[in-house]
Amino acid sequence: MSLESTVSSPSISRPAVKPAAGVSRAGTRNHARKLTTRLRTIALAAIVPVGLLLLWDVMVRWTGTRLIPSPSGVAIMMWDFAFGGIYDDAYSGSLPIHFWKSVQRVYGGFFLAALAGIPLGLMLGRIPVLRAMLDPTLSLLRPIPVTAWLPLSMIFFGLGPKSAVFLVFLGAFYPILLNTVFGVKSVDVRLFEAAGMLGCSGPQLFRAVVLPAALPSIFNGLRLGASFAWILIVVGEMTGVPEGLGAVIMDGRTLSRTDLVITGMIIIGITGFVSDRLLVLLSNHFLRWSPQHHA
Repeated sequence: MSLESTVSSPSISRPAVKPAAGVSRAGTRNHARKLTTRLRTIALAAIVPVGLLLLWDVMVRWTGTRLIPSPSGVAIMMWDFAFGGIYDDAYSGSLPIHFWKSVQRVYGGFFLAALAGIPLGLMLGRIPVLRAMLDPTLSLLRPIPVTAWLPLSMIFFGLGPKSAVFLVFLGAFYPILLNTVFGVKSVDVRLFEAAGMLGCSGPQLFRAVVLPAALPSIFNGLRLGASFAWILIVVGEMTGVPEGLGAVIMDGRTLSRTDLVITGMIIIGITGFVSDRLLVLLSNHFLRWSPQHHA
């Protein structure tokens, strides 16, 4: 057999290149370290809620009060509210309906506030004349409590969901607006000078300089606005709507159903927390270019 045929023969296989053992071990260690860090974060976050639940249970048992239900009583109410089969009353298994109605009102008002607050905040931060015209009026209206707008909202929009959306809009609008203005005014002047030297001006300046530099403050405003939106849904649903988590809380107060009131509060808190985490994920995505950004 010739040398050429031996070299070109397909029956001779080359040995596979194995990854270095050190690289594999380093990857395993990094994975274990990340898992440990995540578990530690979850454990630390669970300390306070678990402690509050234990304190709540102890205080109810110690005082013997019947006005405040125990955590187990609220858990039973939450199960019945979600799935039914325990009390079989008007609220049994009605969570999906009330939850969906509140979500529509909260995010309807929140998105309207974002659509109005972000562009207006960008303009107020960059246009001094517009800021001089609108800032006194906005500063005058901002301290008025949203609850004070409740009678007027029912006059303007009537009884029903439109009034609730308007009140949520008011509560979310000012945090978004003020944080956007702050973000624009905090942009380093040298960035504008550098952009001007490169021929960047007008709308292009907004897209390339103002908006990216103001994004951290804008996302802070969105997180605050979303929190206020969920806070104010109870007030918004005092306008005569029959369905919604706020309406359930008000019914629970009227009927002296404290377990129903606390159930509505817990569901609003959990939903608001999930909303905030989603905004954090969006913030991390859009600000991944910034090494100083940590949610």
